[in-house]
Amino acid sequence: MKKSPAPSFSANKSRRSLKEYAVISAKGFCMGAADVVPGVSGGTMAFILGIYRELLDSIRSFDAPLLGLVLKRRFGEALQRARWEFLLALGMGIIAAILTLAKGISWMLANQPVLIWSFFFGLVLSSAYTVSRHLEKMTPSLVLFLVGGGVFTFFLVGMVPAQTPETWWFLFASGALAICAMILPGISGSFILVLLGKYEFILNAVNQRDILTIVFVGAGAAVGIVSFVRVLSWLFSRWHDIIIAVLTGFMLGSLRRVWPWKDGNGGNLLPASLDAEFFSAAGLMLLGIALVLALTWAEGRKNRVDFSD
Repeated sequence: MKKSPAPSFSANKSRRSLKEYAVISAKGFCMGAADVVPGVSGGTMAFILGIYRELLDSIRSFDAPLLGLVLKRRFGEALQRARWEFLLALGMGIIAAILTLAKGISWMLANQPVLIWSFFFGLVLSSAYTVSRHLEKMTPSLVLFLVGGGVFTFFLVGMVPAQTPETWWFLFASGALAICAMILPGISGSFILVLLGKYEFILNAVNQRDILTIVFVGAGAAVGIVSFVRVLSWLFSRWHDIIIAVLTGFMLGSLRRVWPWKDGNGGNLLPASLDAEFFSAAGLMLLGIALVLALTWAEGRKNRVDFSD
C-alpha cells in the first residue's frame, strides 16, 4: 500500500488551543509511564502517538542561533524561534507520569512481575508492528537490517549490569547515553542506566534530592539529546526505511527483556501451568496489544514519518 507523504512540520508551529496542549500532555504522560520501566521505550510511545517528528524538531530548535539570541538578550526572538510550547506541555505530562506512577509500577514489578511484564510485552510487540508499517516495502536488504537490530538488542538486554564509578564524568556520560537511548524507539533509557549500574543510584539521588548528582546527569542528558537528535534526523532524512527496519528490530530484540516468566537469575521460562495467573497475564498482554493498536488507529498513522524538509 502506497503511503502519502506527511504534511510539512512547519504547520505545527501555529498556536494551539489549551485542549490541544492537554492532549500533548496526555501523550507525554504515556511516554513518562513507559520511561519509568527498564525495558520499555518512551521513544516508542512518541512514535505510535504521532509526535515523534515534532519531538525531534522541537529539540533541534534549541540550536546555536537560539543561544546567540539569548546571549544578545533578544529573548522575544528566542522564544519565537524555540518550539518550547510543545516541549513544555509534553514535559509536564512526562513528569506527572513519573511522579504518579513510579511507586505503583515499582510495587507491581516487585509483587506482580508476571502481570506487569505481560502488559508491557503486549505494548512492545504491537509497537514493533506499528513502526514496521512505516516501511514502503520490505525488501531482503531491509530484512537483514531488521534482523541485525534485533540480534544486537537481544544480546544487549541480556547483559549483566556492570559495576561502574560514581564520578562526575561518568554520571554525565550516563545521562547522555540514557537520553539517547530513550529517544530511540525500541531501546529503553532506563535499561541503559541499569546496564551502566546507575539506575538505582540515580533514582535514589532523585528521592534524596541529591542536587549535585542530578545536575551532572541532567547536564549529560541535555548535551546528549541536543546532539543526538540532529544525527537521528539526518539518518532518517537519508535512510528512512533502513532506520525504521533497524528500530523495528530493536523492539523485537527487546522482547527478551520484557518476557513475563523468569527464573531466579532473570532467564526466560515458559509458563509452568495454565493457571489463573497465566490467563490473567494473557489477558493483560492482549490488552497491551489492543491499546497500541487503538492509539495507532486513533492517530490515523497511515503516513510514513517524513523527515524531508
